Amino acid sequence: MSSVPMSHILFVSTALFFIGMYGLFTRRNMITMLMAIELILNSVNINFVVFNKYLYPDKLDGIFFTIFIITIAAAEAAVAIAIIINLYRSHRSIDVENASEMKW
Repeated sequence: MSSVPMSHILFVSTALFFIGMYGLFTRRNMITMLMAIELILNSVNINFVVFNKYLYPDKLDGIFFTIFIITIAAAEAAVAIAIIINLYRSHRSIDVENASEMKW
């Protein structure tokens, strides 16, 4: 059984990271910005798992960091969606460009 080279996995992780950064900086919708942040966090998770597997195959530190990041990302997504729903209810828009209308 052949293993996938580390460089291939890191290439995919880098691509996910930059797709997430592109989505974060170019989108105006808060939901798509939240999805872009999740892509960035998933690319970090891939890096943790890959470096743990190739550098320290007998330890699970990278896996524990990944589980911690997934937990934090789930909580962050729940809070962000609740905030977005409240903003939509009060302003009828979740467009970031309308941020001047969302000021107190």
